Amino acid sequence: MQLAGKVAIVTGGARGVAKGVATAFVKAGAKVLIVDREADLGKATAKELGAFGDVAFMAVDLMDRAALPGIVDEAVRRFGRLDTLVNAAQASQQLLLMDTTTEAMDLAFGTGLWATFLLMQAAHPHLLQSRGSVINFGSGAGIEGMMTQASYGAAKEAIRSLSKTAAVEWGPSGIRVNIICPFANSPGVEMWRQHFPDAYAGQIAKVPLRRIGDCETDIGAAAVFLASDAASYITGQTLMVDGGQLRLP
Repeated sequence: MQLAGKVAIVTGGARGVAKGVATAFVKAGAKVLIVDREADLGKATAKELGAFGDVAFMAVDLMDRAALPGIVDEAVRRFGRLDTLVNAAQASQQLLLMDTTTEAMDLAFGTGLWATFLLMQAAHPHLLQSRGSVINFGSGAGIEGMMTQASYGAAKEAIRSLSKTAAVEWGPSGIRVNIICPFANSPGVEMWRQHFPDAYAGQIAKVPLRRIGDCETDIGAAAVFLASDAASYITGQTLMVDGGQLRLP
């Protein structure tokens, strides 16, 4: 129970990698507010995870900037404090660079960078009190570059830059900020495997560990570690939880 007594917000927590993180947090003893724009799926996820601990759900469209501070307010109102903010939600369109529109950029940056930035600002006073942490999600698609990922990769690299700045500025106050770049069996990746099995197999062959990560036991476990006291001397770092695909210098 590494996170017993702690409170976390997990955006995008109704499915995929973020659900894996929320699940791992609850099983590690944290109280979790799941945030997602899909109300029915979010409520179902909160009910499912409620079997393991204290979980609440809040339906919010992260493109609605005015609604973002209310997420932090709800977590504190319901659970009395905030220890960890996990910004995992991200929407984007897969388009070649010359087909990428300003609307596609607005979607990626609105749900990614802007939501991350504004939630970090809103959470800061409470993280000061708890000497808590922020876990933001980046991507190898941004670090390495990948076809059709112009808006997604750009938003993810902006989030990494924001995170490193926050780590430097907030470190003296005891707030830690780190980034996870995952490769996991999310619903989107599973759909890719079903429709393009050869391409999927080729990608797995590039992974030194020769398997895809699990949203809960691999990505979620890494997030639990970064949120725990065991990582109290780690900040400003990008943790590649991708089976060794990308090895940062």
